Amino acid sequence: MRPIYRLGYLLSNFFAKFYFHRTVIHPEKLAVPGGCLVVANHTSFIDPPMIGSAFPEAIHYMARKTLFSNAFARWAYLGANAIPVDQERPEIGTIKKILRLVKEGQKVLIFPEGERTFDGKLKEKGAPGIGMLIAKSKMPVLPVHLYGAYEAFPRGASFPKPARLTLVVGDLLDLNHLLENSGLSGKELYQALSDQAMQAIGNLKLPESEIAIDA
Repeated sequence: MRPIYRLGYLLSNFFAKFYFHRTVIHPEKLAVPGGCLVVANHTSFIDPPMIGSAFPEAIHYMARKTLFSNAFARWAYLGANAIPVDQERPEIGTIKKILRLVKEGQKVLIFPEGERTFDGKLKEKGAPGIGMLIAKSKMPVLPVHLYGAYEAFPRGASFPKPARLTLVVGDLLDLNHLLENSGLSGKELYQALSDQAMQAIGNLKLPESEIAIDA
């Protein structure tokens, strides 16, 4: 891990344990051999550190290009393995970098919804650009679902409040069957792949034991 990443990793795990009491369901599934795309729901600014710090290794993140607005921010975000992305017009260089990372055995966290939700609920449709990454990489997809982040730090909040977080980890997906047998191409194929990823995220439910604790 890079020094900045390691510092953020340690701090994130500290807050995850003592402030958010984060629980990880099926943590063994995070130890994926080789590269993959990690797909997750997106409700809060704390999603990347609370998901990334659960992994036993450093992963990479997609972050809005506007966050890299000054030299210090750029240095810090790049040191934390963030990849600047233009949400309006994704650049070919960014796409190539993500594809290169996963093919080199790295893990990249992406949010098929494209932005934080306003109500904490998972959107029905994913962004087709995420499907394009899945199609171009032909790499496995790991779905995860983070619960409690919206309650802790929703849009408009100025500071995160204590709230129990639960990260549910799913099984590794191989979506190459859609590439080979769906008969779809172009944007229709990308949308189908993104929707499959969204469905996998939505299927990850809180265990009854966690629901009872939250209640």
